[in-house]
Amino acid sequence: MAFISFNEQLRRLAAAAPERPAITCAGRTVSRAELVDLIDDLAADLAARGVDEGDMVTVALPNSIDWFVAFAACWRIGATPQPVSSRLPGRELKAIIELADPPVVLGVAPGTLPGRDCLPVGYTAPRRDATIAAGADKIAAAWKAPTSGGSTGRPKLIVSGDPSVMDPEEPSRLLLGRDGAFVMPGPLYHNGPLIWSWQALLYGNHVVVLERFDPEATLAALADHRATAVYLVPTMMKRIWRVPEDVRLGFDLSALQVVWHLAEPCPDWLKQVWIDWLGPERIFELYGGTEGQTSTVITGVEWLAHRGSVGRPADGTVCIMDADGTVLPAGEMGEVWLRSVARDTPTYRYVGAEARRRDGGWESLGDMGYLDADGYLYLGDRSADMILSGGANIYPAEVEAAVQEHPAVHSVAVIGLPDDDKGNTIHAIVEADPGAVSEAELREVVGEEIRDIIRRSRHRDGRHVRQGERAGLAIGKGRGIAECKVPRVGKGNDPDDRLVRGREVAEVEARSKSKSVVTGTR
Repeated sequence: MAFISFNEQLRRLAAAAPERPAITCAGRTVSRAELVDLIDDLAADLAARGVDEGDMVTVALPNSIDWFVAFAACWRIGATPQPVSSRLPGRELKAIIELADPPVVLGVAPGTLPGRDCLPVGYTAPRRDATIAAGADKIAAAWKAPTSGGSTGRPKLIVSGDPSVMDPEEPSRLLLGRDGAFVMPGPLYHNGPLIWSWQALLYGNHVVVLERFDPEATLAALADHRATAVYLVPTMMKRIWRVPEDVRLGFDLSALQVVWHLAEPCPDWLKQVWIDWLGPERIFELYGGTEGQTSTVITGVEWLAHRGSVGRPADGTVCIMDADGTVLPAGEMGEVWLRSVARDTPTYRYVGAEARRRDGGWESLGDMGYLDADGYLYLGDRSADMILSGGANIYPAEVEAAVQEHPAVHSVAVIGLPDDDKGNTIHAIVEADPGAVSEAELREVVGEEIRDIIRRSRHRDGRHVRQGERAGLAIGKGRGIAECKVPRVGKGNDPDDRLVRGREVAEVEARSKSKSVVTGTR
């Protein structure tokens, strides 16, 4: 196994095919050779500004070619790129800056952060002294340090335990192949888009990045560049599926070999329609965290035999434990715990937080789930988001996925509200197109779906379910907010069992006159 630096790999690719396109974004394309030159220019500039080996450099750039240049320039001088959203509010950015302590911040107007060198969006480094191109690469001890607010909302850095090196002979673990084309419609500062885009580029693929997601633009990029792979999240999948069929089928996706989806739960109906459209052999799903302890992977073919699963561990182990740390048997819901077994060094370290650990090397991301008899993992929801009603566990993601199946529903969020009787109550906020669905139909959709989910939850916990009154809906005034009463269900003679989700309640307003927001409370 012969490891080389990421930058050496980019130079080898440029030497093999200097004019081959490396990255395309916003109508601009740079070749492999041009990319290497841009990287070396910025690396020399950052070094001159005081960035040293082991430093972090905060990268607050939007999706762009410059974003890739910034990352690789950091590696070139042994620094760690620390990505954040280009639209991050100033207060949150300052909190992250305090943790990362970067000498230079890219993508921020000069003077924004006193005492730090800030370079704005669109900054171009001066041509370098030619001597740096001939110098040996330094290796970044951590190749990335993305952020997460987690369940607390307080920012933390998740610093990778891996350096900026690779074995160029090893096949792509993400099945991205070599010398193809890869489309990225997601925000690059997120961990998934970051990893997939860089692995695609380092394996010689032409990386086509959208400035922001648009369903038809994504389809056009796949067709125009004869893309072999794409990264999506279920929200994108749903919006692409809702493109009128004659338009969607008008794009030639025959070159597409791998469709990855991850980052959020994928409703069964949505995964099924994508499998029916593109074939199960093209669909791949991954579950895991930025921390990288381990991940699970499932193919579309496997999913048809294990419907609803997110797969089996790829390079580690998974177990399910109750609150006391007792390992639960197959089929029993509990907290998902992960452990890496393929390495002797940590996969990450936190800056600004402490990991949730148990003896034996187990760590948790806070998700609930269960394993089947074949070792396939099925997820419930975040443990912090679970709704507890009279001892029954309700998973908001399950409610949201069911309601989103209606073609007129654009989005839905289920949140928790306190209740003096049972302690917990459920609140569903639905964004729908009033021209495509009547109030009565939407009332029936929300009511039936939530009632069925509560019934399944009660049966799962061994409790009796009683159907109460039918759902009612009253359209509110002013901002287009409507309240939907959901059917009562209870155990035995309880008159009013209620549900809660442990999320912060936020006001939701209609985004335009063509859409309405429906608030459903049970």
